[in-house]
Amino acid sequence: MLTDETPDAAKLPAAYRRAINTLRPLPADIGDQINVTYEDGDWADYCLSHGIFAHIFDGATPSDQAARERWDANIGAALDHLQGVSPGLYRMVRLLVTDIVVLNSGADGGGSASQMPGVVVMSPGPEWEVPQYAECIVHEAMHLNLFIADAVYGTFILPSSDLEADEHRALSAVKIGQRRPLDKAFHAAVVTVPLMYLQHQRGTTTLIDLYADSLRDACLDLATHRHTFTDYGAMLLDALCEFAGSIDFAHVAETITDPAYAGYRPAVAA
Repeated sequence: MLTDETPDAAKLPAAYRRAINTLRPLPADIGDQINVTYEDGDWADYCLSHGIFAHIFDGATPSDQAARERWDANIGAALDHLQGVSPGLYRMVRLLVTDIVVLNSGADGGGSASQMPGVVVMSPGPEWEVPQYAECIVHEAMHLNLFIADAVYGTFILPSSDLEADEHRALSAVKIGQRRPLDKAFHAAVVTVPLMYLQHQRGTTTLIDLYADSLRDACLDLATHRHTFTDYGAMLLDALCEFAGSIDFAHVAETITDPAYAGYRPAVAA
């Protein structure tokens, strides 16, 4: 327990922010707003000084007011788009994401880190439109979700440094054909699910076509490492493997929005 609170749904956002403020170097505002900063903000300074996401921050160029207004508008439109396409994913994002650091580095994509709960780093590509902003935010929010779950329940019986050994590497569902440390391979597989679901909801199949086979292959490989997961982690792995075998988006929708899932407490965490 990071705090002594047992909040109800209405008080959860503020309680979550108070809890993660005990873990992160820069505090989140207590409320439910997402704070947007840029390459000259406090989070950018922190990442630069600590070598976090160096491939993104080292190449960042100064942004002018017009660029910032465009980014702000696209982030706002992406959240609106997400709310319209999947209210459940929207609620997840609004709970988990407290800060977005947006910049132009040429390294198109995003980032999140376990030591920075609530923070999403984003370097939009020049061709990005609102759906791509939404997908980036959802992608990184799911990473944040996994970081929090790992901090609360534990996902693996070994520390992250040990999972880099060759015997603990597994196929990536995203970097197709590559073997990655087990925790990173697991994260990569999990984050494909909300992205595929999001595209399914808006009638697009690009990522579904791209990831369906690689996710299935990754899950088969991840399952051979099941003994390295905690009971809680194995529960997540089993659910992931079930989805990979069925690509059942109705079940994904159920797990996002059904109160029975939202209130579920695994026996290992009771």
